[in-house]
Amino acid sequence: MGSFSIWHWLIVLLIVVMVFGTKKLKNMGSDLGGAVKGFKDGMKDGTTSDDQAAVPPHHVTGNVPVPPVDKTTIDVEAKPRA
Repeated sequence: MGSFSIWHWLIVLLIVVMVFGTKKLKNMGSDLGGAVKGFKDGMKDGTTSDDQAAVPPHHVTGNVPVPPVDKTTIDVEAKPRA
């Protein structure tokens, strides 16, 4: 009583095919497959690459990001007056 035999599943499958038809079942299967694929692609887009994962963001470490060096600027160190 706890499990169904193969005959029970075949009868259920036959009734489902008779109710919905093969074309509608095919469309539902392709829609479900597309939804699963879209979900997997969305999960992949949310991950970071190894290069980005190796360097934590500055708000986590407390470090301020260094701007790129411009060859037209002169780096001057300011000293306080005595």
